[in-house]
Amino acid sequence: MDGPVDAPAPLDPEQQQAVEAVTGPVCILAGAGTGKTRAITHRIAAMVRTEVAEPDHILAVTFTTRAAGEMRGRLRGLGAGRVQARTFHSAALRQLRYFWPRLSAGPPPTIVESKLPTIRAAAARLRVHLDPAAQRDVASEIEWAKAAQVPTDSYAKSAVAAGREPPLDPETVQKLFAAYEDVNAERGQVDFEDLLVMTAYAIEQHRDIAVRVREQYRHFVVDEYQDVNPLQQRLLEAWLGDRDSLCVVGDPNQTIYSFTGASASYLVDFRERWPDATVVRLVRDYRSTKQVVEVANRLTPGTTLVAQGGDGPVPTTTAYDDEPAEAAGVVARIKALQREGVALREIAVLYRVNAQSEVYESALAAAGLPYLVRGGARFFDRPEVREGIMRLRASLRSANPPEPQPLPDLVAELLNIAAEPPSGRVAREAWESLRALVGLAEEMPSASLPEFVDELAAREEAQHAPPVDGVTLASLHAAKGLEWDAVFVVGLVDGTLPITHATTAAQIDEERRLLYVGITRARRHLALSWASARAAGGRRSRKPSRFLDQLRPPGAPPVVAPKPPRPKGLSDDPLVQALAKWRLERSREEGVPAYVVFDNKTLEAIAARRPADRAELADVPGVGPKKLEQYADDVLRIVRR
Repeated sequence: MDGPVDAPAPLDPEQQQAVEAVTGPVCILAGAGTGKTRAITHRIAAMVRTEVAEPDHILAVTFTTRAAGEMRGRLRGLGAGRVQARTFHSAALRQLRYFWPRLSAGPPPTIVESKLPTIRAAAARLRVHLDPAAQRDVASEIEWAKAAQVPTDSYAKSAVAAGREPPLDPETVQKLFAAYEDVNAERGQVDFEDLLVMTAYAIEQHRDIAVRVREQYRHFVVDEYQDVNPLQQRLLEAWLGDRDSLCVVGDPNQTIYSFTGASASYLVDFRERWPDATVVRLVRDYRSTKQVVEVANRLTPGTTLVAQGGDGPVPTTTAYDDEPAEAAGVVARIKALQREGVALREIAVLYRVNAQSEVYESALAAAGLPYLVRGGARFFDRPEVREGIMRLRASLRSANPPEPQPLPDLVAELLNIAAEPPSGRVAREAWESLRALVGLAEEMPSASLPEFVDELAAREEAQHAPPVDGVTLASLHAAKGLEWDAVFVVGLVDGTLPITHATTAAQIDEERRLLYVGITRARRHLALSWASARAAGGRRSRKPSRFLDQLRPPGAPPVVAPKPPRPKGLSDDPLVQALAKWRLERSREEGVPAYVVFDNKTLEAIAARRPADRAELADVPGVGPKKLEQYADDVLRIVRR
């Protein structure tokens, strides 16, 4: 929820100013947690109470059915229950159905819930092979083109100009787009973007429909206006006509959907179109503590939230050696918060891409903590993961088993995973999910393939326990509009946030706004973290997100990777240091002094000989049969790396 629930507490001065601006045009710039929903619902109620508008003549538009439902509930509580609060698509569908007899003598078209069946038919017609991820990416490209009002014959040129990364070359996607439209026309069906196009066209081209719509709806309120795309703006202008009773609400700092065609320019440039508009800035953040707000303000220079949530703990930034260690650290802190009385449902772990959820699903399941994955399927429920595991299982039954090789290499080969991520957002996320399976194999490199498949089955079973009142796992995009007492923003490394394919200044700025959204979801506890390696014991080559230095307090040292402690009395050989680090961890697990595992002389002898197998390791002085049995797999794994 954005801001407090309606309560007897009075409106603050800025909210009151918004409520009193009952005639348009009005632009409300509402920062995170500043109570924008409270302000606009009270404004609508004031319009009804002062008889500026009849409730039946007001249309409030938002972007999700959840937000529309919340708005209707608040309006009912304020005595304005007859006001319509709908999404763009819901309002357009209602109007199109009503006016269809005036537009056509035939039956109304069928509305398709998914573009994928039509895309598959279009691809078959063109004899273009599309795997499931590519199908979803083509659907995203078509949605973007329609939202941006790009004609089918202009897609390729427009996609290149916009810096799009389609799954196929732009000319092929353009042909698929055209074939997609042909198939829809032949089948008498339309998609959700077509609903907006057809409704706008009906109002623009049929005067009687325009008069009827504008008689019904005379006053408009648009929430989350920073997320409006050109097609939605066209429909809004068709509804509005030459009138100015329009109130828009939004936050430029929360513009995170440009990849879908959304443009904050309509909000930012509102005064250019409406020079006499009333502009109100909501800046008092009722959601977060002063400490959380201070961090958010460092990320968005030029705009300042004023914290109203009192004092709280200082937000933390933590560096870890690898992702499993990061997940373990986060889970340990979650358990500590739980002991302090923070409910698990009030805790969230937020990440940039959905594939990052796997390590946190595993860590939470291992700790016996329930969780809920929001805005995406659980890791083992994702189509590409299920298909990948099926391939691994099939290889076990094959009459021609694969050549012996290290487990990570074998898994990568069987999954047929490319070395570099593909183009296309969905295809890239699918690649990340398969890469996460390889990452799991890297954590147990000496295991056999049957052992690895059994491990995957055990993880899948453990993580399918029905989550009740658990920790929320969500991408930063899926977290927008929500809030929790405690928020962990994880995986903050360059290449993930900002994402690798964000190369232009505008794209980097959007990645920064995405982090801002994550930070401002926290009411009281905020933890930021990153890991310098992906897999346990892996090469520590990652760098912290460039945004982390921007978040540190003035005078604080820059964020850098942690240096592993160098055991005294040993050489600087990286292999010796890696073996010594492993020895320390193993000694702690076994509750014995480090020298009982291996003494310094034996570690240096192993590093000098670099044994390739058990036989060569057995020849190293200090490695007897018992230690060979206990430690050979670990030592050989470290040597190979």
